[in-house]
Amino acid sequence: MVQKKAGNGDNLVIVESPAKAKTIEKFLGKDFTVKSSYGHIRDLAKSDFGVAIEKNYEPQYIIPDDKKEVVKELKKIANKADVVWLASDEDREGEAIAWHLFEVLDLDISKTKRIVFHEITKEAILKAVQNPREINMHLVNAQQARRVLDRLVGFELSPVLWRKVKPSLSAGRVQSVAVRLLVEREREIFGFHGKESYRVTSLLDVKDDKGKSYELKSELSKRFDTLNEVRTFLNDCKDASFNVADVEKKPLTKSPAAPFTTSTLQQEASRKLGFSVGQTMSIAQKLYEAGKITYMRTDSVNLAQSAVEAAAKVIKDTMGDNYLKTRQYKTKAKGAQEAHEAIRPTYLESDTIVGSAGEKKLYELIWKRTIASQMSEARLEKTTISIDVSGRDENFIATGEVIRFDGFLKVYIESFDNESDPEDEENASLLPPVSIGQSLAMKEIEARQRWTQKPARYTEASLVRKLEELGIGRPSTYAPTISTIQNRGYVVKEERPGIEREYHYLRLNKSVLHEEIRVEIYGAERNKLFPTDIGMVVNDFLVKYFPNVVSFDFTANVEKDFDDIAMGKMVWENVIDQFYKPFHAQVEDTLEKSEKSTGERVLGNDPKTGKPVIVKIGRFGPMVQIGESNDENDKPQFAGLRTGQHIETITLEEAMDLFKLPRDLGEFEGKKVVIGIGRFGPYIRHDGKFVSLKKEDDPYEIDLNTSIERILNKREEDNKKLIKTFEEEADLKILNGRWGPYITFNKKNYKIPKNVVAEDLAYDDCIKLIEKQDKEPAKKKTNKRKKA
Repeated sequence: MVQKKAGNGDNLVIVESPAKAKTIEKFLGKDFTVKSSYGHIRDLAKSDFGVAIEKNYEPQYIIPDDKKEVVKELKKIANKADVVWLASDEDREGEAIAWHLFEVLDLDISKTKRIVFHEITKEAILKAVQNPREINMHLVNAQQARRVLDRLVGFELSPVLWRKVKPSLSAGRVQSVAVRLLVEREREIFGFHGKESYRVTSLLDVKDDKGKSYELKSELSKRFDTLNEVRTFLNDCKDASFNVADVEKKPLTKSPAAPFTTSTLQQEASRKLGFSVGQTMSIAQKLYEAGKITYMRTDSVNLAQSAVEAAAKVIKDTMGDNYLKTRQYKTKAKGAQEAHEAIRPTYLESDTIVGSAGEKKLYELIWKRTIASQMSEARLEKTTISIDVSGRDENFIATGEVIRFDGFLKVYIESFDNESDPEDEENASLLPPVSIGQSLAMKEIEARQRWTQKPARYTEASLVRKLEELGIGRPSTYAPTISTIQNRGYVVKEERPGIEREYHYLRLNKSVLHEEIRVEIYGAERNKLFPTDIGMVVNDFLVKYFPNVVSFDFTANVEKDFDDIAMGKMVWENVIDQFYKPFHAQVEDTLEKSEKSTGERVLGNDPKTGKPVIVKIGRFGPMVQIGESNDENDKPQFAGLRTGQHIETITLEEAMDLFKLPRDLGEFEGKKVVIGIGRFGPYIRHDGKFVSLKKEDDPYEIDLNTSIERILNKREEDNKKLIKTFEEEADLKILNGRWGPYITFNKKNYKIPKNVVAEDLAYDDCIKLIEKQDKEPAKKKTNKRKKA
């Protein structure tokens, strides 16, 4: 047990989260009080940039209102403590939190110690207490530089976007680059035209020495460009003989993947568990704070020697010495910090934990990856059989793999993002024994029309990998970057259904050639990232006027500068100054000289009126406009784009279809049922009331019966919502809301006290509550004025 320090007071340990505090408190004993700061206790002010540019970029920090009580309590305890131990996380953000605590709590440097640990175990905590250090101001300054630079970029660029693109937009340094990657990939897909070919596969009959038959699947070494070519080939196969020309066997070894970094954990959790990047980091943080895994924000693949030894023991005890091969890995990522350690379980002897389903799954993934990294290579044998077709130059190829020793595959197989054709994976299987020169009987040959695949859209996981490859961002920034670009409406993550297409199918069976047209679904997308129209227009504007800010190289070089600041090689204010002065001039120049950018395209003219049809970004998003906005006598018509439509690719015909709304579907209860699209989306209008359509309802295709069903469902919901009405005042109602019963009157809502039964309220009771609550805001405002 750590001994109490000299003096009459206690030891105060401050960490960021209550969960982390609870775990650490178990290890330190009664002489230590462990408290949480609940994250950052101060941040840059929201007004005037939060940065005093004229004072050499001095950050203007404030304590948010929701942290003032926390600070007050921590100050009170700190003043009584002999020693204050700042135990926030070991990365730059954690170091900055420790420094902010030191400054705000006005701590005495002689009574303050900084401790760091990579895992929350008793051994690690006690070791950290025995080896304290001072706050590392180089790490603090690297974090300050990131916050100040990002604040300056965001606060300078956002007003430019408000004036030149659309109100209420915002821009960020790393986020804008991430959006650019998505936009460029989307345009690749827009411009992609698949090349068709014909894939030919065979099913051949192989007989062994005892006359037993086996099926051998193989694929032709060439793909044909035209239907006539494949027909000719299949007709030639009717009387052809098939002989084994060559059998090649090659030994292969597969090595295990390195232990997890933040990036690779996010990628594998996405592929294997279907977790979003944010979900992965949230669960990983809980595991870390509970002492189950090591620190989850890292770009290192190193394992501590004690962890390697613990993994070796597990492998030997459960699988045997032949499965053990310990190793250390070297980090390949740009700017990686080798001093850190990979993500691993703190106690490798535990292959499972107690926790939520998500925590168990993620822990098991981390455990398997760590154990596999210290296991032997897998030994395989790859066999390739080449089969000649008499009278033709092409040959069929069959490939298969046999595992001779499973090694690490016994525990873990890494997943990948590449979207290969499922048909290409059919032949990786066991092959029947054959010999060179052996004759094979043809059972069936098939040919299918195929197309080259378009570039794959990014998933959250593959975007993280790309950002890491380019050196953009660091482990702590990947998840916030991806959530921010979605929250800002520049990117959406969604599933999109595939499209039907016809393809030629040919089959040669018993010397008879069959041909038919088949239908397949292609292009379905699952959990992919799509840039929105507004995201694409903003990206184009930034690329045109601020190419340096959204440059991949610039963003990666800034990260290197932050790394140099963290190592004490650069002064952070100088880094900011070198960027800001030319950038600010660029902003001023763009505000003065650039034109408004809305992505506007003229599609043609309205066939009925001859007026121009324009597509662009409007006040409420992408839209089509018929007519000119400056014609006061004849106002233009507007229609919003449908899901999946883009201002870059929509045609005149598709645009004109959008003006088919409002649609009159007929009558229900003697009143018209009309479908339209308003500011808040598609709706049904009936008897002066509006009913929102469901997500699966297409406003252009919904019929009368479905609309009536939606109307009746809404009525039923409203009836359940209504608790009481009053004859004295028709507009006064008591309703059941998400947070419980409430009063509504004159389009305003009023709370009902928890100790009051809503059904028992009389008209006079409601009026009293309304009058009382109407007075309260005015009273609060008066108090604020007096304080001011």
